[in-house]
Amino acid sequence: MDVILVALGAYLIGSIPTGLILGKLIWKKDLRQYGSHNIGATNAWRTLGRKAGFLVFLLDLIKGQLGVLLGGCVLCTPGAMVLGGFFAVVGHMFPLFLGFKGGKGVATGLGVLAALMPKITAIVFIVWLVLFLLTRYVSVGSIVAAVLTPILAALFKQPAEFFAFALAAAVMIVWRHRENILRLKAGRENKV
Repeated sequence: MDVILVALGAYLIGSIPTGLILGKLIWKKDLRQYGSHNIGATNAWRTLGRKAGFLVFLLDLIKGQLGVLLGGCVLCTPGAMVLGGFFAVVGHMFPLFLGFKGGKGVATGLGVLAALMPKITAIVFIVWLVLFLLTRYVSVGSIVAAVLTPILAALFKQPAEFFAFALAAAVMIVWRHRENILRLKAGRENKV
């Protein structure tokens, strides 16, 4: 029963569409009607400005950390922390409140990663930042960082549960970026 509670609670936390809520409440814009039509931080940045993008990023990151915290508080095991974090990411990607059409999970996944493996998070963030600054493509940094995460988890000999999360999150994030990959190949991806 506790496992179900953690999974469901974390999924509902992840399902909170922070970008949509903030966009409508503060900037009077529905992010789904602008830019990439995505509710995440990148589209908020492009559509509503830097402050909005940063705020959405921060709140989406916190959703991932809350999922980990929920798992840790209810079941007090590394596996439960991963379970909570994973379902927070799933909730962000497939939110109940938006017909299962959400963001790409990068910020929420980074929040989970920061709670589970802070050193690896720092490395991955630096790689993302360097790639973003060099290319001006958020998607390039996000995809490479996602793929790098399970590799680093293995190299740093993280617990098996943490490696499993890193691998599952990487697969999900790359899959959610499949349209970005096609646009990159065609030279039509939007830069920031």
